[in-house]
Order: sequence, then structure tokens, then C-alpha cells
Amino acid sequence: MFSHIMLGTNDIDRAQRFYDAVLGVLGVGAPMRNQNKTGQTRLFYRHDGGTFCLSEPIDGEPATVANGGTVGFKCTSPEQVQRFHDVAVAHGGSSIEEPPGLREGKMGALYLAYVRDPDGHKLCALYRPQ
Repeated sequence: MFSHIMLGTNDIDRAQRFYDAVLGVLGVGAPMRNQNKTGQTRLFYRHDGGTFCLSEPIDGEPATVANGGTVGFKCTSPEQVQRFHDVAVAHGGSSIEEPPGLREGKMGALYLAYVRDPDGHKLCALYRPQ
């Protein structure tokens, strides 16, 4: 359904340090770094057919977060969810909502962790037991 997801950042180097560490938990390698024609730097992380991007805003205005928006990352185990959370917090993110753990609901059992990145974007690490 999606070709890519792009988030804005006000500090591309800080964002790269954070996402290199956090996405590394999922097996994602180093990003391709690109500068567009008007001078903004962008990072493109590619993994399993998907692309996650970070960019300095092209309009020159500060990057802001989406109220109600969440970017979810698929994990392969509860341990990977916990590691995603712990690495995010260790690299400048903040833990939000309930502590990482199992949630039971109408969608079945999910193992979740929620964090905010250093720019304030809400991220979710999710494992759905089979």
C-alpha cells in the first residue's frame, strides 16, 4: 500500500544517530544520504521493500509532528519490541503511554511499545503473535 514514509526533522544529524540505532534493531542498514536541488538533506532507509525517509523541510519552515499520527514498525518478537524501545530511549527518544508489553483487545493480542523520537514523532514497535 505504501511506497515510503517521510518525516521532517530539525536536526538531520541527530535524527540519523537516533534512527541508525533504532532501525538497526530491525536489521536496517545505513541510509542513503541525499541533498535535493534546494539544499535540504534527506536520509533514505531501505529495508524489505519499504523506504523510511527523514528530511529537512523543503519549505524552510520548522519540522513539526502530526497530532494523532504514529509510524509503526513491525517486529519479529516481543524481545525485539523491548529492544527497539530501550535503544530509542538510550538514543534521545522518550517512552510514552504504557510501558512496553502485551495488550489484549478486539484486534487480538499485540506486543507494543510507544516512543517519541528526538523531534517528537510518535513511533510504535509492534509484534503480533501468531
